[in-house]
Amino acid sequence: MLKGKVVVVTGASGGVGRAVVRILGEKGAKVALIARGETGLAAGAAEVGAAGGTAKVFPADVADHRQVEAAADAVEKELGPIDVWINVAFSSVFAPFGEVEPEEYERTTAVTYLGYVWGTRAALRRMRPRNRGVIVQTGSALAYRGIPLQSAYCGAKHAIKGFTESVRTELMHDHSDVKITMVQLPAVNTPQFDWVLSRLRRHPQPVPPIFQPEVAAGAIVYAAEHPSRREYWVGGSTAATIIGERLAPGLIDRYLGRTGVKSQQTDEKQPTGVANLWEPADEDRDYGAHGSFDRRSKDRSVQVWLSQNRTRLTAALAATATAALALRAARKR
Repeated sequence: MLKGKVVVVTGASGGVGRAVVRILGEKGAKVALIARGETGLAAGAAEVGAAGGTAKVFPADVADHRQVEAAADAVEKELGPIDVWINVAFSSVFAPFGEVEPEEYERTTAVTYLGYVWGTRAALRRMRPRNRGVIVQTGSALAYRGIPLQSAYCGAKHAIKGFTESVRTELMHDHSDVKITMVQLPAVNTPQFDWVLSRLRRHPQPVPPIFQPEVAAGAIVYAAEHPSRREYWVGGSTAATIIGERLAPGLIDRYLGRTGVKSQQTDEKQPTGVANLWEPADEDRDYGAHGSFDRRSKDRSVQVWLSQNRTRLTAALAATATAALALRAARKR
């Protein structure tokens, strides 16, 4: 479904974005890679080409709406009209709220939240006149549930959710055929935990269970191909977090107050000292898609399969129930 389509991916040089562009290459898409780190971008483009797709890099800081607009113009000039825009780029600070400086909060918000706003704006300015196109927002379980040490990131993800809902209803009001959907992710093994600014005593880690970036990337690409659903959840932990927050938020507050700080730090590793908040960490080094938690990460999710096949699953359950009722009736006869 994406063969020959022009797909823009922000945050494409590493982590989930890097895994996304690789899958898009396998599908034969024309992939526009946007990020700051030119070494990571070049490596990602090479992977797209090796997988069978077409790739062009467009270095840009998504926090700057002028750079995002210029990148979108260049994409359409060099690759053609944009069919899909996937927002992935983010940055953050691992620290208690009181230890995050005001300018660091502003920068995190500019990248992680406003980067999605500017990307969505650039996409819609080109898609709405054509009345076609898909926008995919990469979210998180933390769009529903804030946790300690990540107040800037959690605030941005909550904001993205509210922003996306607003834009979706405007598109519905206008009877537009442009679709926007959101994919809420679990903890993922990406270089985030090696290159995000941290003031923790120990090396930050994703809160287990941890999934490989390919699990998240596969769900994001699936959403791009099936954008009619307003939202996808990836991983049983994401589903449990969102449902738990709806049912018992106070209980989760107390649980995270006891466990949330320790569960986000390893016991054996010191922080790397690398920080990509102001400058790209992958300007001169390629980090790839994976972080440093490969041995602890899952490479599949039953919940993802269930969410993507719920129509078939419902039909199968209905058929099973009908057969059971028929068998019971036959036995009574």
